[in-house]
Amino acid sequence: MVKIPIRGAIVDDDTAMFYDYFGMTCTSPKKVSAILNEEVAEGDDIVVDIASNGGDVFVASEIYSMLKNNASNVKVNVTGLAASAASVIAMAGDTVSIAPTAQIMIHKAWTNMDGNADDLNHEAGVLNNIDKSIASAYELKTGMKQSDLLQMMSNETWLTAQDAVDKGFADEIMFVNEDEQPVMNSMEDIPSKSAINKLMNLILKADKQQNKTTSQFENPSLKDKKLAILMGRRKNNEY
Repeated sequence: MVKIPIRGAIVDDDTAMFYDYFGMTCTSPKKVSAILNEEVAEGDDIVVDIASNGGDVFVASEIYSMLKNNASNVKVNVTGLAASAASVIAMAGDTVSIAPTAQIMIHKAWTNMDGNADDLNHEAGVLNNIDKSIASAYELKTGMKQSDLLQMMSNETWLTAQDAVDKGFADEIMFVNEDEQPVMNSMEDIPSKSAINKLMNLILKADKQQNKTTSQFENPSLKDKKLAILMGRRKNNEY
């Protein structure tokens, strides 16, 4: 298993030199490419840990493509905030897990520029196309309509862990860290962290389905009252 951290600002290789010089955390294509080319062997799984506020959308696209085109199984763990460009990278995972306290934030691309009305109109068209490109990564992962995703981006949508799973941005909630396996000294098998995560997600889905089914019926107290009337248990016209 090879880990790739996506931390700090997502920047191009030249800007990363500035960050590195001042000891500031960042993620760049060169850093990710170095891990993929030098540390990943055939059969290795890749684990991408994400906690980033985002950055350059084209850099994120480059890193997303690196991960998607890699032959290894890619597991993404959203451990903190996967915002903006970082959320695009998260969509590269064959499996995406999100910590209960983590969030994914998506929004439309923005830029700073000067120019006349023609320049600004042109830039608006460019940004609209960039938004569609970003939404395509979300669409591929979630199966949602691009128009709905673009509206979510326009609204600047913050997704809790449960929201992310419900809408398909994540596959499961990471209740425990699967990488922290206990050292055993036992005559019996102990459930793995992976098995615990699967069980917790199954329980969560079952509870949600039960709540959904319950909500389809009448308020229990009102239902009981109506049953009492039908069974002739009403007294003094009170129910």
